[in-house]
Amino acid sequence: MACLREVVDGPLPDIAARLSRLLAESWPHEALVIFTRECTGRPRKVAGKDDIVDRVTIDELADLKRSVEPGGVAAGLRLFAGVQQYIWVVRDVNGVLLVIVPKRRGAQTVDLGPIAAVFGIVATSIQQQVTQASPDYLAESRAASAERARIITELTEIHDATLSSILATLRSNDLDDRRSRITASETASAALIELRTKGAMDRALSEEAVTTAFARLQGELRSILRHRDIDVDYVEPPADGRPLPGEIAHAARAMVRAVVLTLSAQTVVTRIRIAWDCDGSNLAIEVRDQGPGTIDCNALSRQLSGRVQTLNGQMDIESIAGWGSRIVLRVPLDPPVSRSDDHIFSSLNPRELAVLSQLADGARNKAIAAELGIAESTVKFHVASVLRKLGAENRGVAGAMAVRAGIVGSAPQRR
Repeated sequence: MACLREVVDGPLPDIAARLSRLLAESWPHEALVIFTRECTGRPRKVAGKDDIVDRVTIDELADLKRSVEPGGVAAGLRLFAGVQQYIWVVRDVNGVLLVIVPKRRGAQTVDLGPIAAVFGIVATSIQQQVTQASPDYLAESRAASAERARIITELTEIHDATLSSILATLRSNDLDDRRSRITASETASAALIELRTKGAMDRALSEEAVTTAFARLQGELRSILRHRDIDVDYVEPPADGRPLPGEIAHAARAMVRAVVLTLSAQTVVTRIRIAWDCDGSNLAIEVRDQGPGTIDCNALSRQLSGRVQTLNGQMDIESIAGWGSRIVLRVPLDPPVSRSDDHIFSSLNPRELAVLSQLADGARNKAIAAELGIAESTVKFHVASVLRKLGAENRGVAGAMAVRAGIVGSAPQRR
């Protein structure tokens, strides 16, 4: 049980490596992959041989997920990492997928029940971390999403231009051998369509329709307020509103839940109104109540500020005795305009991002250790790692880079 605690109690991007270490003794394996659409920045979390995990595609994982019922397991030869190979597949009831490539390959009988039981706890932990949308998760997810989008855009532009050029050449009337030209033209056209489809698929993985995100919020709030005599008015966003990046959708729901819990904790609240709007550049959230106006505005501001600052948003909280409370949040849908060195922040794990945010505030090692609840020697290790990854000469330079990138206030609560 202590080993399982170590798996779930750590940075989310590294959870596959920790799970792999836990399972390795009883179930030796060459590679392990966790796949969840909820983690928009890194839907794949991998551990094991690079020549396996680097070749695993989202399409393969999506096909495997569709082939196994929620709560089910499977073992056998399947297409994985571009080849047919023997794998174990576990799909948790919440939809998170686990794929393992065992060292002893073949048709041997294996009981996947114990693995499924362990993975159920791991999958639940992943879902909870994503749902809570902590500032460190949001910072890491946004950095990873931005880097993935940058690479996909660059590759798409290169391949699009190449294929379009090939098509223009093939369609030229100056070429001979009409049949060969037609065949090559059809092949290039099919490749171009597939390329553009891949871009659409990536967007589907990393975005939520604004109406879907709002509907999920309503479902979450029903379970929170089911025992309270409060009427909730929902003002839905426009159906044709721009889709929300996944981390924005998670953060928006988490912040509204926190606001609603604060409002409903007052002595007498009869009605709460929740409105979302999307103007194409920002998600605007307004929550107001018909209550006594007695909420602690400073406490609520502290609770929300980490997420709001991480996403470069704005908030306005007012509570007037006898009139009620009103909370307005505004979150930009796009990250700050990227600079040439922005992608380097995607190499930092959540703990390093938390340390970097403290460096941006000018904090020293002792203060960082106290804030994050870790040893000062551990802080020194993380600072050295941050400086190395960013190519920064000293902590002041690293802090300045973080300020320019908007990485501030993202430190997690002390554990």
